Amino acid sequence: MNQPLPNRVRISFLLSENMLATSATLPMEMLLTAESAGGVARRRGSAKTLIELRTTGVAGAAVNTRAGMKWTPELTLEEAEQSDIIYVPGLWRNPRPVVRRHPEVLQWLRRQHENGALISAVGTGVCYLAEAGLLDGKAATTHWHYFDQFHKDYPSVQLKRQYFITQAGTLYCAASVNSLADLTVHFIQRLYDKTIASHVERHFSHEIRRSYESSGYFEQARSRHPDEDIVQIQIWLQDNYSRSIVLSEVAGRFGMSVRTLNRRFRAATGQTPLQYLQETRINHARGLLKTSNLSISEIADKVGYQDVGHFNALFKKQLTTTPAQYRATVRAKLFSADY
Repeated sequence: MNQPLPNRVRISFLLSENMLATSATLPMEMLLTAESAGGVARRRGSAKTLIELRTTGVAGAAVNTRAGMKWTPELTLEEAEQSDIIYVPGLWRNPRPVVRRHPEVLQWLRRQHENGALISAVGTGVCYLAEAGLLDGKAATTHWHYFDQFHKDYPSVQLKRQYFITQAGTLYCAASVNSLADLTVHFIQRLYDKTIASHVERHFSHEIRRSYESSGYFEQARSRHPDEDIVQIQIWLQDNYSRSIVLSEVAGRFGMSVRTLNRRFRAATGQTPLQYLQETRINHARGLLKTSNLSISEIADKVGYQDVGHFNALFKKQLTTTPAQYRATVRAKLFSADY
């Protein structure tokens, strides 16, 4: 029997003069690693996605990156019209002269947004989206050094200085290349599955930086829905994850039945309250495993689990590795990076 053809996802990397090369090369290499793992999974019949990476730019002309190397795009903007995901690079120093020299890029981004493409911009590259008017009235972030100027230049954008990553529909903004790595892991999980995303994260993320807590991104992303009651419950769970939590008591606190809470929470976030709580706890446990010398049982207790066996099982289910193995892996990589 013939295997069904995989779902082909076209990912375009915009090249722009004075760009930070790593804002394209890092997600490229992470995605290629995911595709390598995805190829193995496809041969086993357990994956359905095939990604195609390509670079694009104005008239196909070579650009000078911040690193001093020339990079020639494979496609012109017109040839990259059919894009499913777009990465917009970070720019060095003041981005506005570069952004305003290329109205054709702004037009292309508007068309891609209208066609439903998922667009990610990093650092001052977010100015491309703001200049195109795509972020008017929407949440965004940018590099911390450019916060004040960005707010002055684009007052209609809801600048979220406290977040490393923001999401507004299909528009994603990352404050730095480091946070772009977290965002790329999120995209990989959407394209493939949690196992492949975890595989990529373990091989890249902890080698290149001490990551901020990934819950910072997921909390923000999942709170962007219209059910304000559920937003308040998410915040309460984030603030009280270390306590013993009984779902019926949470429902009562917010004037709902357990059934209504489960139904509305899943409709708003795609998860049950219990799944959300478990993921929040595991994300906090990851930080403690990386940065503290607490024992596994002490960490389990600090994130709300008195049964260390149950904690171990949940951790392995989410990350496909045990807490002890995770600590050994990230500690070895952090030590190597520090050394």
